[in-house]
Amino acid sequence: MAVDTIGAARGRRVGEVIVGVRDGTLNLLDHVEQICDRLDEMEPLLQARVPEDGRRHRMVAEAQAVLDCLATTPDLPLPGVVVGVKDIFHVDGFTTRAGSEVPAELLHGKQAASVSRLRQAGAIILGKTVTTEFAAFAPGPTRNPYNPAHTPGGSSSGSAVAVAVGYSPLALGSQTAGSVNRPAAFCGICGFKPTFDRIDIAGVLACAPTVDTVGFFAGDVDGLVRAAAVLCGQWETPSSVDEPVLAIPEGPYIDQVEPEALDVFRSQVGMLEQAGYRIESVPAFDDIEAIVRRHRLLQTTEMFKVHADWFRAHEDAYDERTAGLIREGMNTTDDDLEAARTGTGQLRKELEQVMADRGVDAWICPSALGSAPGIETTGDPAMNTPWTHAQLPAVALPGARTGNGLPVGFQCAAAWGRDEQLLEWSRGIEKVLRPEGG
Repeated sequence: MAVDTIGAARGRRVGEVIVGVRDGTLNLLDHVEQICDRLDEMEPLLQARVPEDGRRHRMVAEAQAVLDCLATTPDLPLPGVVVGVKDIFHVDGFTTRAGSEVPAELLHGKQAASVSRLRQAGAIILGKTVTTEFAAFAPGPTRNPYNPAHTPGGSSSGSAVAVAVGYSPLALGSQTAGSVNRPAAFCGICGFKPTFDRIDIAGVLACAPTVDTVGFFAGDVDGLVRAAAVLCGQWETPSSVDEPVLAIPEGPYIDQVEPEALDVFRSQVGMLEQAGYRIESVPAFDDIEAIVRRHRLLQTTEMFKVHADWFRAHEDAYDERTAGLIREGMNTTDDDLEAARTGTGQLRKELEQVMADRGVDAWICPSALGSAPGIETTGDPAMNTPWTHAQLPAVALPGARTGNGLPVGFQCAAAWGRDEQLLEWSRGIEKVLRPEGG
């Protein structure tokens, strides 16, 4: 696929589908058929979804069931919205493989709470989307839709691509380090990692339970908001929000960003300042290397604990890169693990204290170190890790490309539990960074 075909492949957004299905201007059965045609055309190259026999017949049947339900329940919040589901989520009627050769019978479980919520809201399941093995770092077959020689990011690679090319306007993912916001950046779409535990994670295979968070992708912030209202517990859309004071976390953390991507970010900051936003430069993350080490210890050790029995019985079935992470976590002491777990709360308190002292509402920074690297890696989660480690909500927004034509993302993070405000602030930021709604 050529880089400049991505716009034509975008497909409909969440709000467009909801309005069209409700007012009858969108023929839902035709819409589903068109999505299946798109899959047939693009999947040989992109490989974003897990193969499924009879997908078209099943999806058309689900669409008809939604239309039948609308006749008696017209206020379904997501009627006819097709949703891709990362293959670590259990879905009734589907096998969970988690991108692995480990025997599937070991991995089965009750349907994920998030999937049940979406189905009850009127969503249609696209199917399983490709994940890296057990949501870790071993790249899967999925390719970047802007240039298939590059990674779409990981571990929620298939879900990000599904939204980017119009397979589904919404897709579920998960983030343990940077697995929602990084692929969102690489694929030029929006991603949202809520506050830790804001979305019920029951029915999702664990990676590192202390930080695993259900997140999701959409083509715009409006789509994120509509999905969050269904997925997040006790969601309360603010009646109004003040324009936020934004902070750039200056220092060794942001200094990691590649020069071209940093230039793009500084240009975006200039756009926001010109639009009237107050933006402060605030020193932060002087200990970023220690934060990253602590997060890696936490992730590898908890991975070992999750996989211990499976790994002993089926070590040869694991990709060597995944196996290496599990082995790395074998010898961590209980004291070191407890210190890493405690560190999540300590970092959160430190960040929120700085925000209170400086009168800051949210942090802004690039979503990744640069544009997508080659397919031998899923990219570095360095720009996402501290927000995930602190268990804070973070949004990735698109808005620009580097000289190679690949997108880079703009990230915004807020204090614990301020998910509603963060998404509303992101609406305003999106209007500045993407004034034409592209």
